[in-house]
Amino acid sequence: MLVNKENYAARWRVRQDGEDKVKGALSYLTDLTAPEMLFGKVLRSMHPHALILTVDISKAKALPGVLAVLTHEDVPGLNGFGLVVPDQPVFCKERVLYEGDAVAAVAAETEAIAERALELIEVLYEPLPIVGDPEEALRPESPLVQAGGNVAASTRYEDGDPEAAFAHCAYVVETTYYTPRQMHTYMEMEGGLFVPEADGSGLTVYSATQHSFKDRMQLSRILSIPEERIRVVSSPIGGSFGGKDELNVQPYGALLALATGRPVKMHNSRWESVRAGLKRHPMKITMKTGVASDGRLLAHTARIIADKGPYSTLGPAVLTFATEHASGPYRIPNVKIEGTSVFTNNGMSGEFRGFGGNQVIFAVEGQMDRLAKCLGMDPWKFRRLNLRRAEDKGPTGHTILATKGAEQVWEAMERSAIWAGRNAEGSLDPEEPWVRRGVGAAIVMHGFGFGYGLLDPAGGRLRLTMDGKLEAAFGFEEFGQGLIPAVYLMMEDVFGCTETDITVVIGDTARVPHTGSSTASRTTTMIWMALTRMREEFTSKLLGEAAAVLQMSALALRLGPGGIWNEDACVLSYSELARKSQAEIRSESRFDFPVTPDAVFGGHYLHSYAAVAAEVEVNLLTGRVKLLRTDHAIAAGPVVNPMGYVGQIEGGAGMALGFALTEDAVMEEGVYLTKNLDSYLIPTIRDVPLEVQVEAIEELPEGDLYGPRGIGEIGSIGLAPAIAAAIHQAVGVWVERLPVRPEQLLDGTTGMRPFDLKKTEHAS
Repeated sequence: MLVNKENYAARWRVRQDGEDKVKGALSYLTDLTAPEMLFGKVLRSMHPHALILTVDISKAKALPGVLAVLTHEDVPGLNGFGLVVPDQPVFCKERVLYEGDAVAAVAAETEAIAERALELIEVLYEPLPIVGDPEEALRPESPLVQAGGNVAASTRYEDGDPEAAFAHCAYVVETTYYTPRQMHTYMEMEGGLFVPEADGSGLTVYSATQHSFKDRMQLSRILSIPEERIRVVSSPIGGSFGGKDELNVQPYGALLALATGRPVKMHNSRWESVRAGLKRHPMKITMKTGVASDGRLLAHTARIIADKGPYSTLGPAVLTFATEHASGPYRIPNVKIEGTSVFTNNGMSGEFRGFGGNQVIFAVEGQMDRLAKCLGMDPWKFRRLNLRRAEDKGPTGHTILATKGAEQVWEAMERSAIWAGRNAEGSLDPEEPWVRRGVGAAIVMHGFGFGYGLLDPAGGRLRLTMDGKLEAAFGFEEFGQGLIPAVYLMMEDVFGCTETDITVVIGDTARVPHTGSSTASRTTTMIWMALTRMREEFTSKLLGEAAAVLQMSALALRLGPGGIWNEDACVLSYSELARKSQAEIRSESRFDFPVTPDAVFGGHYLHSYAAVAAEVEVNLLTGRVKLLRTDHAIAAGPVVNPMGYVGQIEGGAGMALGFALTEDAVMEEGVYLTKNLDSYLIPTIRDVPLEVQVEAIEELPEGDLYGPRGIGEIGSIGLAPAIAAAIHQAVGVWVERLPVRPEQLLDGTTGMRPFDLKKTEHAS
């Protein structure tokens, strides 16, 4: 629940799409059908790494009911895709690099016929050595995954002289942390409907994405047709969390629809989604951190190794983000961060809620808890001593917007009932002494937007429709995050109208302006900034036209519920104004997401902050960990939609719970051992805590121009290290590897070694 919920009563609304979602009545893009619709299927590799010697599609083409069988020879344009680097083949020609690689695609009258056609395609492979370990992949003798080498990206940031500073530290902790290959596990797998124009001149794509205009651009290159002949309808989406950022089935559905001249439906099974879809980057993070005897941090180094899988996706950007956040929200005078993203023949890693922050914050916060233990200090007071101050530069030395967010969330957690009881020890129940209680906490600094040097467009459009609605149009998508109710509430705030006066248009390239993607926790801020920029012009146009209709001075008029008001009465409804106006009333805004003025690639200017406390119980007989309750403090500016705000934090925390305790898409020799949700365990309603408190800190710095901050990611980051700290308090085991396995707690030497501790004679 939201702390001080009564303060938000007037804004606590049932979301516009809520009832249909709860009833199961909402039509998602994968629910759509069309007359004469065909079914599309993709033939994917039998091997994680192999040469393709021959592909024989003759038997599949001869199967009755099959309308098309396509290979790389049938791609009219670029045989590749990727948001930044188009290095993933639509269809592989000479070599497959992971078991999700596509070799051919079919369209048939029924799904069963399409499946049979895949079985009839004969592909002769020559298996090649598998590159399955990122560190092995970096060795000179390793086989090459990509011709240019196995390094997908590398990063480096250095300030001061950490090695010299370590010699003056009272304590130095060095630990290696491991994080899992987490799945997005959206309930709606990848798919959609692809409908060609009758004359074959264009195509409408109904398929989930967070980048509708980028999808259109990539499909234009693949299909070799102009962008304006492709329409992408991208909402509503049954979950994404970053997993549908990149193209998935779209190239195959589009090619099959144009080849057959008929609509084609595609919808991945869960296993297809597992083998071909994106995952969170597994990372190995080695950190070395040193403190003076008074508790001040002196030196910090980190080495990040990320398993990229075979193609780039947004892996380089994820690594850049992880590098920037690998020092956390702390003042450390001597820092060296190095990162390497490595091509392997494992499953595809890419964008995922938190964007690399989840992995490194787990490690950073683990270091803080270990150092506090060395010093004999309260871990929260240790953090306060070392927190960044509002005027400090960002983590990689660039200018950031000054806020007191770090201090505010720290203070809020000091008030937490959970954290206040952190010194209580022992069993929760005297009758069950084998169940031990523990409390832990963590603090998070999270940048949003894409960062310096990356295209990050924004904007929006307002107009008065012919039926008298104030239409807000944005090129964003609704994938469960609550975008639509947020737009309604912000429109009411800015223009003084009511919900019935408003219509929102999103997720359709034919009807909206290009305003950037629904990613990087940027959307709420971008909509607020766009509406703020358009407010004066759009209001002036509405009042000017109303003044002409009413033959009154515009100065005597104002906007209000239902239409144009004079003093205490509505004198002209919006529908009347639309009928009587002599001109179209509209405004449009285009701008870029705010970035640091310093030329630090990927550096973020705007940040939000969070702190979380977690109480767990650990069963000493089974090794099982249960999360009992959590408190969250979020410094992200004004709360637009209270229900959505709480939902985002609770949902993000649920995802973090899986990251911490249960979720790992296990691979062996480039092959997924995890194939479905029977062996991939996501938290259910019985696993998430019943007690979740969220305190929203709404204060913004004086003169702030950027409005409410996005919170879609920050709630997913801090819980895992808080749980790890709570486990240590409960049973004395330091968590180094996620997810926490029961056997690791029953045997503290398995993946959970005590931290390395060095005591020196030096004191700063």
